[in-house]
Amino acid sequence: EAPPIFIVDGVSYLHLKDSGVELVATTRDNVSPSFVLEFLKRISVIIKDYCGSIGEEAIRKNFPLIYELLDEVLDYGLPQNTSTEALKTFIMNEPTVVAPPLSAKALLGSLSKGPTGVFKSVLDTTRTDGKRRDEIYVDVVERLSVTFNAAGNPISSQVDGAIQVKSYLAGNPSIKIKLNDDLLITRRDGSGYGASAGGYGTGFSAGDYAADSSLVILDDVTFHEVANLDAFDTERSISLVPPDGEFALANYRTSHGLRPPFRLNITTESDAASEYKAVVRLRLWSDIPADKAASGLEVEVPLPAYVTRVHCEVDPPGNAAVQGWEFSEKSHLLKWRFKKLAGGTNLSMRARLTLTKPFGASLRAELGPVNLKFTIPMYSASHISLKYLQILRKDKNYNPQRWVRYVTSSNSYTFRT
Repeated sequence: EAPPIFIVDGVSYLHLKDSGVELVATTRDNVSPSFVLEFLKRISVIIKDYCGSIGEEAIRKNFPLIYELLDEVLDYGLPQNTSTEALKTFIMNEPTVVAPPLSAKALLGSLSKGPTGVFKSVLDTTRTDGKRRDEIYVDVVERLSVTFNAAGNPISSQVDGAIQVKSYLAGNPSIKIKLNDDLLITRRDGSGYGASAGGYGTGFSAGDYAADSSLVILDDVTFHEVANLDAFDTERSISLVPPDGEFALANYRTSHGLRPPFRLNITTESDAASEYKAVVRLRLWSDIPADKAASGLEVEVPLPAYVTRVHCEVDPPGNAAVQGWEFSEKSHLLKWRFKKLAGGTNLSMRARLTLTKPFGASLRAELGPVNLKFTIPMYSASHISLKYLQILRKDKNYNPQRWVRYVTSSNSYTFRT
């Protein structure tokens, strides 16, 4: 697969992939790569905002609309306007909303759609035929990066999160979002969050409160330009007039108070039946709350090149539709898969390896590192939470749907061996 940026015959090619669609930009000029990739990402978001999703079928059915959007976004190869709301003034074509194919929905997990479906166009907010449905989605999306040493202890951990807002509210009324009262932001609250109200006082570092597990400590937060933070330092609330479409209200990161959702123990030993065989035992603990469950969990175990065959046994034996394993002789990668794994459970798998050379201590060193891939719906690794979502419109009969969802997925979850 081609790298995101490469040069052929003096032409720079920059591309990214979203839901099976390649978005490509070419240039002979010396432009900022990050700028071009961000521009391509914005085009992807705009297409989703207007067409409901991005994919082959959505592009085919909305080609005139997408052509019209690109004509407004670009002028003689120069980016002009990537605001979903501003573009509504110039768009004449009606969208044909297309939901992603089932394979794409599986990748998106529970975040992909709400109980009523979120694959809709921002142009729906201007409908006057009585079929308009006002609703707003707020998604707390977190990506978890953890590295464990050979003993299974975490040596580094970080959460990169975003509060994503999708607004389909006619008239763009103001909204108010309140976060945890016990939220501390080290870079913002160095002068003391709530000091004027008898709060934590002036000047602190995250280490001052490391022992207080009740606090939610963030290292840094950046807010969208529409966020009104006048009351944020005193009551942790954000007021804004949400623009149409999807945008990140806040991006944040933290490395404090993180409890890894999964633990893994790996052992290797010889097989008494033959010196050309070995046994690898994996034991997995799920430390998320019992009322939560991870979906699409995969444990990837890279094996040495001299492993020719693998046979696995799982304990307790489960339904093949729930968990299973797969070994690729080409890539020498063993995968232990779970369709769904509930919190508070532990499972084990024994893999019997057939080797082309006698078993030795080097097998342990050549095995791994082991990677985990997962998605946990309705779970926040940083413990950040939205206390309420208020729509500030003085109309007793106006009661739009509000959806608040959480999802944590793995970015890099690695166990060294």
